Amino acid sequence: MRMKDKVAIVTGASGGLGSEIARAFGREGAHVVAIAGRSLEAAEKLAEEIVAEGGTAFAKSVDVSSSASVEEAVSEIHDRLGRIDVLVNNAGINLDNFLIRMTDEEWKEVLDVNLAGTFYFMRSVGRRMFRQRYGRIVNISSVVGILGNPGQCNYSASKAGIIGLTKAAARELAMRGVTVNAVAPGFIDAGMTTRLSDNLKESLIKHVPLGRAGSAVDVAEACLFLASDAAGYITGQVLCVDGGFAM
Repeated sequence: MRMKDKVAIVTGASGGLGSEIARAFGREGAHVVAIAGRSLEAAEKLAEEIVAEGGTAFAKSVDVSSSASVEEAVSEIHDRLGRIDVLVNNAGINLDNFLIRMTDEEWKEVLDVNLAGTFYFMRSVGRRMFRQRYGRIVNISSVVGILGNPGQCNYSASKAGIIGLTKAAARELAMRGVTVNAVAPGFIDAGMTTRLSDNLKESLIKHVPLGRAGSAVDVAEACLFLASDAAGYITGQVLCVDGGFAM
């Protein structure tokens, strides 16, 4: 198993994409810590499912937009399990609006959760990985962080920021054997995209060279690869899981 005995934190684990990532790591032998914000009950159910499938997991509620909340949680997880080997930063929200109508609150909340939350977890977990001279950090960005998207200035900015953060952190942590990479999903039929109308989904798929939507499993497998020993010489990269949409 690719993640046997590794401790893996997955943020945003209560959503469709995050839950599949957590399950994938659990099936591969990791001790999964499923982080949720408002949906702790869903994360607890997920942890129970992972355990029922023969894995090891527990859930924890964390306000990712709070530096103090993140540091307290990471410290508790490290004390309880002794180490942290993998961090998948998946927590994210969208509050879509056109630029000229976007409120300060819509801008700030998305940046606080998506970008600041990723930074807070990377900083706290990165300290532990730096000391243990090993770690894998995988940040979930998006193709809209590369291409932009109308009505998503805040979301696009947060995901573009994650790419820059990934590259800078990769350069800083490489000296201690810690890799930092990003996965940029395209149109994935999970999580936020499930709220789109069928007509809009069909319109988006027309622009995907592979001619179909991706799945949460596609993204989870990319995360597993980047967190595995097979990717030990890969850092600072952005892996687009988008069916060719952004090429």
